[in-house]
Amino acid sequence: MPTPRVKMPATAAKGEVFEVKTTIDHDMESGQRKDKDGKPIPRKIINKFTVTLNGKEVFKADWAAAISANPYCSFFLTATESGTVEFKWQDDDGSVYSTSQAITVS
Repeated sequence: MPTPRVKMPATAAKGEVFEVKTTIDHDMESGQRKDKDGKPIPRKIINKFTVTLNGKEVFKADWAAAISANPYCSFFLTATESGTVEFKWQDDDGSVYSTSQAITVS
């Protein structure tokens, strides 16, 4: 089971720009390799990554086969309001892996 991890501040001043760092343990199988019997290994990658704050989308990325295993993503957000930041990674097979973190904006 893929394990998502997030690093971001728990508090920020209103208007402050802060960095968010994320990663998830995932093989990101491209579909181009073959197993020991020469049969293609089916593609299985995380193809969407979305971040919401209190249900409003604040970051989105569409990924393709060229993304490495255990993808790492770093981006910046502006502190606008306190709440819950939810992170979701969606797999080719429809699986969704998620985690969340609270932020207090003062």
